[in-house]
Amino acid sequence: MLPILYQDDDLVAIDKPAGLLVHRTGLDAGETRFAVQLLHAQIGRPVWPVHRLDKGTSGVLLFALSAGAASAARSVFESNQVTKTYRAMVRGWPPPAGLIDHPLRRLPDDARASARALDVQPARTRFRTLAQLTLPLPYGDHAETRCALIELTPLTGRRHQLRRHCKHMAHPIVGDATHGKGPLNRALAGWLGLQRLWLHALSLELQHPLTGAPLRITAPPGNEWQRWPLPLP
Repeated sequence: MLPILYQDDDLVAIDKPAGLLVHRTGLDAGETRFAVQLLHAQIGRPVWPVHRLDKGTSGVLLFALSAGAASAARSVFESNQVTKTYRAMVRGWPPPAGLIDHPLRRLPDDARASARALDVQPARTRFRTLAQLTLPLPYGDHAETRCALIELTPLTGRRHQLRRHCKHMAHPIVGDATHGKGPLNRALAGWLGLQRLWLHALSLELQHPLTGAPLRITAPPGNEWQRWPLPLP
């Protein structure tokens, strides 16, 4: 059963587990489980995804319960009237806070009309460091491994924006097979006893697209985050 965080006549939000695709895609043709189909079966109603999370990302994922509600909700997202907050564990120790203002080239699988218009799009992400830790795990020339828990707030909605921006500031998200360091990811997975992308969609804040009421949906990080030797803010 998918954990339901919020539901009304128009919307439903779940806490998506890491490793679950939102919907079918040719990029992962061997996958057989999808959030859209699982949620449809669980609540007995068709659902429309309003936005996306990467397969490896856990946390708040919003769906609409009708085509009209989906259109209205997507308009809210596309006009950047949504505040999204994420938690991530990254390699190294980033600055206490900052703004990553780094344009991103659209990815080949991004079929959105707005993305087709430009090869490179502006992309901005705010971040702040919540905690730093040093692990007794040798890596390269270092006897220990530094990691940090950070909060990320994307100000634009580019594909894989947070993963690509963390790589750009030389602090890739732990477990990111595309933008991180494979040997370090494997070493950390062995040390933690779990391999995953350590990125979690903590909350969504928006006005309800049909009623206008303020809406805040949250999903605390799962129990697997307790494997890291620090308290979670």
